[in-house]
Amino acid sequence: MTLPGRRGELSAGVLDALVREPGRARLPEGPPLRQADPYGDDLQLALYLCYELHYGGFAGVDDGWEWEPELLRMRQALERLFLDALRSEATGGDDVYATLEELLVEPADGVGVSHYLRDHGEPWQMREYIAQRSLYQLKEADPHVWVIPRLRGRAKAAMAAVEYDEFGAGRGERVHAELFAGLMADLGLDSSYNGYLDAASARMLAVVNVMSLLGLHRKLRGGLVGHFATVEITSSPASDRLAQALRRMGAGEAAVFFYTEHVEADAVHEQIVRREVIGDLLRSEPALAADVAFGIETTVLVEDRFAEQLLAAWREGRSSLRVPLPP
Repeated sequence: MTLPGRRGELSAGVLDALVREPGRARLPEGPPLRQADPYGDDLQLALYLCYELHYGGFAGVDDGWEWEPELLRMRQALERLFLDALRSEATGGDDVYATLEELLVEPADGVGVSHYLRDHGEPWQMREYIAQRSLYQLKEADPHVWVIPRLRGRAKAAMAAVEYDEFGAGRGERVHAELFAGLMADLGLDSSYNGYLDAASARMLAVVNVMSLLGLHRKLRGGLVGHFATVEITSSPASDRLAQALRRMGAGEAAVFFYTEHVEADAVHEQIVRREVIGDLLRSEPALAADVAFGIETTVLVEDRFAEQLLAAWREGRSSLRVPLPP
């Protein structure tokens, strides 16, 4: 993928550095780092750029930047700001199973994005939602693989089993990221990896950055398991509503299939993750309970913030994107 546009001093500094040789550029430091908004466009894009070096990288960017010490030092400062902000809001404690039970209860008011799209959404709003979610879905399950070497016994085996399904059970055309690309093509969207990075909001970047942050740090392995559990538990009912929305809008078979596939698959995955992955992990490492709960709460937090931004824009009849989509 090509490098995106800058969104402020921090992201500009990272972008300017990445087009040079590793170690031959001065990165932002001092007040710009200390005073940055942890949820703002500038910090979130700078962090996203750092993380993307561990995925597919960027065209024209030397692979040596992935482990360049000065960039890692800056990333650590960005992560500290982001983590501190998340921890200040996700303060639910260490009762993992009580936190999970809350996820199993559908909100009575039905005001989420999937509810809105099913009941009131217009095709342009669905396309915006899919464009934003593509930053996450086109790397679906990738960072969760990082936790497998950090697990043992039943937890490791169960996590590997769920990931095997996420990656198409050995069939390339059934990899979930590929299915999402098919959905995008059906809706007339660009299905290239990170194709909508410039258009996506800071809140969508935060959703992806949480996943990458938890995945890249071994000490946060409990948080990544909590993140994965949250995704699997909440996916099935939301996927059913989104499939209904797409049918109502007259979308094609490939678009609908992505979500109908997740209705059944994620209902099964939810049971495996709750009982086998989390259950075995907490039996062997009970001290990780607070981290698992933090992963659950943080995932809900950033997803709710993203949903609020989308719905606020749509109810005012305006685009939720930084760069509106062509018709």
